[in-house]
Amino acid sequence: MKNPLQRLLEQRLAKLPPETDAFRVSDGSPWPGVFIDALAERLLVSLRDATLPDALKDCLKATGRPVYVKRLDKDVKEPPVFLCGPEVPLRFVIQENGVRYLMDMGAGYSQGIFLDQRDNRAELRRICRPGMKVLNTFAYTGAFSVCAALAGAQTTTLDLAQPCLSWCRENMALNDIDPDDHYFCKGDALHWLDRFARQGRRFDIIVLDPPTFSRDEKGHVWRVEKDYDHLVNLAAACLAPGGRILCSTNCRKLTMPAFRRMVSAGIPSASLISVPMPFDFDGEPYLKCIWAQN
Repeated sequence: MKNPLQRLLEQRLAKLPPETDAFRVSDGSPWPGVFIDALAERLLVSLRDATLPDALKDCLKATGRPVYVKRLDKDVKEPPVFLCGPEVPLRFVIQENGVRYLMDMGAGYSQGIFLDQRDNRAELRRICRPGMKVLNTFAYTGAFSVCAALAGAQTTTLDLAQPCLSWCRENMALNDIDPDDHYFCKGDALHWLDRFARQGRRFDIIVLDPPTFSRDEKGHVWRVEKDYDHLVNLAAACLAPGGRILCSTNCRKLTMPAFRRMVSAGIPSASLISVPMPFDFDGEPYLKCIWAQN
């Protein structure tokens, strides 16, 4: 008899798009506070206010996969810890809709990609055309940039951390994209957006998926729930006619209606289309995503 984890794995795999081996296996059910992601052959278990049940440990061991565990604690950002299974390299490659991304279990709290943005990455690649200009802010490892570049767009990837920009270059190279054909900007997104607007630079698509909280080098605090509309307004000043902005946040304090009002306040002339989370994220709908078209 198959254990419940193996059944979940098979159910998810049956619904996934081709050439995809990274997805959410369990989104808090049937183990409350426990979230399990498949990353190629590895399993990553994330715990929020929960301990790992002994029965689930047995299920994890029975898969024969390498298993890592980490705690979802906003105050402690620790890398995942190896639990069981074969010893494998910490750096490895996953596939999502045929796109390759570098992952690293030793990189820290985040391993290289946000799986809950899978459908938005696919949509970005679908709507991009050769010659389009795409700005990816708060880019992390540049997954959106890779998808846009694969569709022929020229990308500008923006992040505060130089290691993230270097990681994006690696992701591009993994997909036979020459990173030297694209732009990379290190620094604060608010400052860069203002600079782009003053320079008259315009983008056909802009991705806005900021952290819920940040503090700049001068100590100024930025919070999604009070500042996102201003961020959208700055981005709108850099948007080409007919352009689109992907507005996204995982802020749990914001409801979708409230987030929609903030996006609308930032770009009043836009038509807004809300999009749901991917099917395998069937627990709390914490991620809010809206495509705003000028």
